[in-house]
Amino acid sequence: MSETLEAIRPSTFADAARPLALRVAALARQLCDLLVRIAPLGAEDDRRGFLETVARQYAEDGRALHGAGASALIRLTDAFALTAADLDLLVLAGMPEEHEGFCHVLRSLHPRGEPRPTAALAAKLLAESAADRHVLTETLATGALVRSGCLRVIGDGPDPERSLAIADALWPVLRGRDVWPSGLRLLGRDAVPSFDSDWFGRLDVQGAIELLASGTRITLLILADDEDAALDWGVALARAADVVPQTFGWPLTPSRELEQLLSVHTTARGRVPVLRVQAADDPQPAPFLSLTDLSGPAIVCTRAGLAAVRGARPVFPLAVKPLQSIEQRRLWAAVLPELEADAATLAARYRIEPHLAQEVALDVRARAVPVGLQEVADSVRVRSAMPLSSGVALVRPSATWDHLVLHPSRLAQLREAVARLHGQARVLDEWKFLEGRPGRRGVRMLFAGPPGTGKTLSAEVLASALGTDLIVADVSRLVSKWIGETPKNMSRIFDLAERSTAVILFDEADALFSRRTEVTDAHDRYANLETAYLLSRLERFDGLAILATNLRQNIDTAFLRRLEFIVDFDEPAAAERERLWDKHIPSRTLVASDVSYAELAAAYPVTGALIRNAAVAAAFLAAPDNSVITRRHLTLAMRREYEKSGQAFPGDLPSVAYPREH
Repeated sequence: MSETLEAIRPSTFADAARPLALRVAALARQLCDLLVRIAPLGAEDDRRGFLETVARQYAEDGRALHGAGASALIRLTDAFALTAADLDLLVLAGMPEEHEGFCHVLRSLHPRGEPRPTAALAAKLLAESAADRHVLTETLATGALVRSGCLRVIGDGPDPERSLAIADALWPVLRGRDVWPSGLRLLGRDAVPSFDSDWFGRLDVQGAIELLASGTRITLLILADDEDAALDWGVALARAADVVPQTFGWPLTPSRELEQLLSVHTTARGRVPVLRVQAADDPQPAPFLSLTDLSGPAIVCTRAGLAAVRGARPVFPLAVKPLQSIEQRRLWAAVLPELEADAATLAARYRIEPHLAQEVALDVRARAVPVGLQEVADSVRVRSAMPLSSGVALVRPSATWDHLVLHPSRLAQLREAVARLHGQARVLDEWKFLEGRPGRRGVRMLFAGPPGTGKTLSAEVLASALGTDLIVADVSRLVSKWIGETPKNMSRIFDLAERSTAVILFDEADALFSRRTEVTDAHDRYANLETAYLLSRLERFDGLAILATNLRQNIDTAFLRRLEFIVDFDEPAAAERERLWDKHIPSRTLVASDVSYAELAAAYPVTGALIRNAAVAAAFLAAPDNSVITRRHLTLAMRREYEKSGQAFPGDLPSVAYPREH
């Protein structure tokens, strides 16, 4: 080999910082010399001319540009202990990615016409003696370059005829371009808002930060209630250690090739992989590997108990709990300083993770209106929306306190429930009540009373007061004849409500939360087990759950003991019915002057739902005549409501001459 080429070709470990263009130039010259030796070229063959031109051009470019991907090559060399021979092989395998001319040359030299170098070609170029050839063979079989996944030996046939391929998308990285392989699923969640949390002051967390900062080869396992929450804390942990995180979606059972690809690309970029591991459809997934091939630290974010960790690599578990109220308040103040005065209200309404709060702040600032609580509510609703399962309806509440007509004591209970949610920061966090108890942030209510007395409307008002959506669970579609399906359906609803910060309403709840019975057969045993599960899940729920029933006596007493509020919805008194008529008829100008709401309330002792129906029906009766609503219209509408409900009609209002139906 000539002295000029020897000067260009890397020959020592310390030479890893040499520009990549110079390495390409050196190998191009060697390929040119090889072509001359194995087959003299005619004037019509352009391979030699191309190689000479590109070698000269790349040598000039390399000396001038100093190599944009040099730092990536240095990191790979340092992490995997690559030798000068390894670097030669890596560049040779990457040359087809550099220029179509190299593809043409290498295809002409490949026994199967592939545009890649073979092991035999590498031996001719890089092994000058039998000893060198032996080392090269060992390198391609078990060397660090292949073990790390930077280089793959692919294809069938004898080893000398197998092809050398650089790791997917690694060559662009070595050339200074931020290209990722399609096999790695980037999440783009590499930044979280900064806020104060006591979690970072824990001794185990401080130890994990030191391990990350030192680059120790270890897996930090972040365990939270869900994967997204764990991912936020994993990214925050990396930022606290002053390392650069890169977030990925990661399967439970990755192949070794995928792990190697992750290792190569994060190492080349000097980043710490933060992996969000999610459950698969298989209810009993196999344990995932613990990144044995990764040279540095990794952060795995998942739910507790999702899968076991295997592999000869140290694992450091770190448990994460949901943000406390004071931490939520700090978070909202950090991401939306313009609403700092409302941070306590936001913390009480929305118990969301840092990444979601950051996205909400991005949404509200993009609007052409001043930032307010309503804008935050709209954004949270959109950002936290999740697919609805069968038997679940999502209601966007529009009703307010003004729409409710209830006894003052009942109304006070509803307002007290909202105040309880808003006051958790002081009672639970500052005063430490119920510390360590599961579900201590939840509020559970029972609405009991006849149909049409305002139970559903009250639930909607509570959701509106909290600035969130209302999830209405259709109990008839949740109960399944198949054993074990009912608890599974219920679990989905609770999970949905917790993730979307919504209020749950279980209408006709006595069908689900009914009294347990004596066990006489297997069906009774499983029914009691389902009730016990619902009792436990309701107790752990960190939100507002409302059970609505017409038959309070059918609710299991074990549920009643765990409810914070029991609100009885009685049929309205005469004064309340008068207010209901006024509420349901939008304007007094729409009715005749002789219509008296007090008279209607005294004559027809019905619920608010029937009053609403009658008011609407009377309006439709008056519309064809283009007249106001008269006593006759209202009397006929009330008669039909009584008939629909199977009750005896008390009679027409005085002075209403309306022919009776026969």
